[in-house]
Amino acid sequence: MRTLNELREAVSAGPPYAETLLRELQDDPRAGARALWERCVRAGSAAQAEQQRIEGMLSFERAVEAQGFLWIAGVDEAGRGPLAGPIVAAAVRLAAPVAGLNDSKQLTAEQRESLFAALHGGGHDIGVAAVEAAEIDRIGIQAANYQVMAQAVGGMKQHPDYLLVDGFRIPGVAQPQQRIIKGDSRSLSIAAASIVAKVTRDRLMDRVDREYPVYGFGKHKGYATAEHLAAIARFGPCPEHRRSFAPIARSEETGSLFEKAES
Repeated sequence: MRTLNELREAVSAGPPYAETLLRELQDDPRAGARALWERCVRAGSAAQAEQQRIEGMLSFERAVEAQGFLWIAGVDEAGRGPLAGPIVAAAVRLAAPVAGLNDSKQLTAEQRESLFAALHGGGHDIGVAAVEAAEIDRIGIQAANYQVMAQAVGGMKQHPDYLLVDGFRIPGVAQPQQRIIKGDSRSLSIAAASIVAKVTRDRLMDRVDREYPVYGFGKHKGYATAEHLAAIARFGPCPEHRRSFAPIARSEETGSLFEKAES
């Protein structure tokens, strides 16, 4: 009979568990072994539920594969709505399903960072692009949205032959594509793209925060929080602010602080 420490080590490897291990735990009269068996049952059930969720989120990819397409990429963006910073897009073709992928908004920062690392270390094909605030002001947010998505697709190592896009159709790309409303919670490939775009943009905003610390960009990432609006009212906008966005566009003081500092 194995010691409880030996059994704990076997269980720590996680599901799926060998039937021999489950029988060994179930037949073991010790309370510690019984607790380990119950832990295995819970973990196995959770793993099965996650597998079913993942399979459900691959339904769009499977349907496109059935049409003969082989290199399918999910595309999503982060940062359409903030008052400051770039809009970032990612395009991801998954080499294999990744457990835990979901709409980036449904995950914690720690979960996003972990999945970001897994995606960049798992042989997946990833393209990323950013359009800065000044360009957003020049061409408008919708055109910037289309542009950054197309650039992310173009940045992949292997050009995909089909695109699954969250919420939009991308004008001007050569590939056939499918627009999926709320695609980041319905397609695994789009979910992967949403995480890459979100983490990339958050890291860029952390860098902006170090350059312009009075605005609190590290906390709100450029969104219109009360803290951010109060900082704009006090200090005026900085070069990272989108001057075409309200309330900055309505302010008579737009750019006053930093334009004077740079003149």
